[in-house]
Amino acid sequence: MAEGQPSAAVLILHGGYETGLAAPAPGALNLPGLRMLPVSRAVTRAVRGDSGVRVRRVRYTHRGWNGARQDPLHDTVRVLDALRREAGDIPVVLLGHSMGARAALHAAGHPLVRAVVGLAPWCPPGDPVTQLAGRDVVLLHSTRDRVTSPLASRSLTARARRAGARTCLVTIPGSDHAMIRRAAVWHHLAATLVQGLLGQGPVPDRVATALDLPADAPTADGTVDLDLLSPGPGGQRRCGADRGGTG
Repeated sequence: MAEGQPSAAVLILHGGYETGLAAPAPGALNLPGLRMLPVSRAVTRAVRGDSGVRVRRVRYTHRGWNGARQDPLHDTVRVLDALRREAGDIPVVLLGHSMGARAALHAAGHPLVRAVVGLAPWCPPGDPVTQLAGRDVVLLHSTRDRVTSPLASRSLTARARRAGARTCLVTIPGSDHAMIRRAAVWHHLAATLVQGLLGQGPVPDRVATALDLPADAPTADGTVDLDLLSPGPGGQRRCGADRGGTG
């Protein structure tokens, strides 16, 4: 790999709207983008010890998912394809919020993607999961979310595990969809998970245990209450490529 090229990458995907063909609002007017800025900063701080890890935001062409158009998915795949041309087959973690998490989950079948971290993800019941096989998938969801469904996240983690993914749902009591209540918890845990899934540090022990569950494990076993998490010396994990996962 040439000097200056990344050895790994984290792509940040902010939220959006169910429909909307207009371009996202610029700068401070893009509220979904603003919500992910502190998360992006926390991730950048967490991985800064390895100058080879690039943290990049995915910029959307349109503000909405737009049904069968799935616009944010195509924006994400374009960034992944460009990154592959630039740096080769490096491991990538996708980190998305709400609609951005949905785009991340859909894009996980790309050869570069090793893991997905979804924050308050939008997981409609009919969304596919076969593309998640061989990937680590950790979803974080407030139990009080009134915009996207924590029960749908629980269902997706179970379906994805049966399809061959390594999954965990972390529930966050007393928060909300916008990640305003208990904001520091969201930021810290997202950064810790990204760092751990890239092999730079420990994944919290209960998350690591959930990721190692067999495909037929009860759904409840793959769900972890945030307030029970601890980093734990046994929680060290590396991304799927380092453990024989599919690429």
